[in-house]
Amino acid sequence: MKKILVPTDFSTEAENALKVAAQIARKHNSEIYLLHMLEIPMQDIDAVSSHADVPEVMFFMKMAHQKFEDIMNSDYLKGLTVHEVVKTDGTFNGISEISKEHNVTMIVMGSHGASGIKEMFVGSNAEKVVRNSDVPVLVIKNEHDDFSIDDIVFASDFKNDNKETYLQATEFATAFGAQLHLLMVNTASNFTTTQLANDRINAFINDYSFKNFTINIYNDESVEKGVLNFSKHIDADLIGISTHGRQGIAHFFNGSISEDLVNHANRPVMTFKI
Repeated sequence: MKKILVPTDFSTEAENALKVAAQIARKHNSEIYLLHMLEIPMQDIDAVSSHADVPEVMFFMKMAHQKFEDIMNSDYLKGLTVHEVVKTDGTFNGISEISKEHNVTMIVMGSHGASGIKEMFVGSNAEKVVRNSDVPVLVIKNEHDDFSIDDIVFASDFKNDNKETYLQATEFATAFGAQLHLLMVNTASNFTTTQLANDRINAFINDYSFKNFTINIYNDESVEKGVLNFSKHIDADLIGISTHGRQGIAHFFNGSISEDLVNHANRPVMTFKI
C-alpha cells in the first residue's frame, strides 16, 4: 500500500474515497496519486499534445488545477505526500497507464451505489477498473470518519485459481490487523455438502501461514444475496471478492456478481485480480 491511486471527478463520492485513502496513507506511510481524467474531444487531443492554445481545453485544465489546489488545502491531507495527475485520455487506458507508470499498489475509488456500475463516478470506465485492474481496487460508498478494518469477508469457491487473490487478502488483513471470514455460499443450483465444503476450504488454505480466520458455509438464494446477508450478519467492515480480468468473475463469481456486489453492498468492497 505504498502508492495509492485515487481517480476523482471532484464529486462527494470521490472525496469520500480520497478521505479513506488519506487515512490508509497516514497509517502506512503511503503516497497518494490523485488522478483526474479530462474528457477532451479527439479533435482537441492533438492540439493539446502540440501545446496549441485551445480555449476549451485550457479552460478545463485550469478548472481541474484549481479544484486540485482546493483539495490539497484540505485538513485531512495535511502532512501527506499527494501527487496531482491530470490525464487527457478519458478512458480506462489512462488509469491503467498511470497505475503502471507509478507502480501503484492499490486503487481507491468512490461509487454512487445501487443505480448501476455505470453510475460510478468514473463513468462507464469504472466497470473496467474493477474488473481489469492488476492491483486491488477498494470501492468506497460512504464517508468514513474512522476507516478501521477488523472483519473482512473473503468470499470464494476456493478453487486453485483463487489462491493468488487469497494471498493478497491475507496481506491486506495482516496490514490492518483484521480477521478474515472465509465464505462459501451454497445455492440450490450449486449445492455442496458442509463436509465437502469444509474439506475444500481447508485444503485450499493448507499451504498458507495466515491463521486469523474463520470458515463459514452459508445457504442462500443466490451468491450475491449470500455474501450480502452473511456480511450483514457479522457486521463485516469490508467484503473481498476475486475478479478474473476480462473473463469476469471466475467460477463462483460468474456473470455480473462482482459488479452487483459493488453496487448493492452498503459496506466497502475490495476486488483482487486472479
